[in-house]
Amino acid sequence: MDLSNLPASSEKVAKKRVGRGIGSGLGKTSGRGQKGQKSRTGGGVRRGFEGGQTPLYRRLPKRGFKNFNAKTYTEVTLSMLNKSEATDVTPETLLAEGIIGKVNDGVVILGSGKLEKKLNVKATRFTKTASEKIQALGGKIEVI
Repeated sequence: MDLSNLPASSEKVAKKRVGRGIGSGLGKTSGRGQKGQKSRTGGGVRRGFEGGQTPLYRRLPKRGFKNFNAKTYTEVTLSMLNKSEATDVTPETLLAEGIIGKVNDGVVILGSGKLEKKLNVKATRFTKTASEKIQALGGKIEVI
């Protein structure tokens, strides 16, 4: 099927007519069974209702806390920086080279691993050991 042979708008499925005689197969109770709350109009129960028993969401204790001000930084180690071809390393160059997947609230450079070349690194945060190792090789750090 493509745009040239789409069905016309008049080819809609007809609405199921219930309660129109025994021969239709949906007469008398209209497919709702016999008596009870679910057979009446407007009947049924809300989500999570357990027949009057205290529902599960009220029986379980509240747990945890979500800090909406928390920042999630993308972590980059010094050994990951060795893979970069550029001498001026920014979050954009790391993203373009595929070293990191995405930048959340910024990039933090961690001091784990061994740096093997002089780099000028721009990032949101640096750990103390990372900044010491970068500067020991003659590189520069810049907080953005």
